[in-house]
Amino acid sequence: MDQPPPAPSGPVRSGLRSRWRRWRRSRPFWGGLLTILAGAEICAIPLAPLEVMLHQGIAGVPSVLLGVVMIMLGTSVWVSPHYRSLAGVVTTLIAAAALVMSNLGGFLIGTLVGILGGAMMFAWQPVAPPRRDEPAPPPPGASENPAEA
Repeated sequence: MDQPPPAPSGPVRSGLRSRWRRWRRSRPFWGGLLTILAGAEICAIPLAPLEVMLHQGIAGVPSVLLGVVMIMLGTSVWVSPHYRSLAGVVTTLIAAAALVMSNLGGFLIGTLVGILGGAMMFAWQPVAPPRRDEPAPPPPGASENPAEA
């Protein structure tokens, strides 16, 4: 009987995982993800079957446009995290505008998730790497006075 080779583990798997973690932590990942989900939700509501939604006519166009712009903002903050402040403010404004222009902002869910995602993008700050000329901080619980040790 042939058995399939075991799944890669150890250094290969941990290397991919650490690279993913490093990439994710170097940008406002969760804010971008929430913004993309909110944009998809706002965009999908007017694209529902006619039996589900009332006849909208031209009223569905702002929903699709607002959703697409929110998806683009969430994706752009992953690609260019230095635009996080602008993307966060614009996302929050678009999510608030979707409340009026788009079926109560995707039945209020898209607006709330969009505002939360925009706030997370705006509030995110990159972690500065430690400078080489500064001494490393002492480990937690360590005494600062060497005579006590």
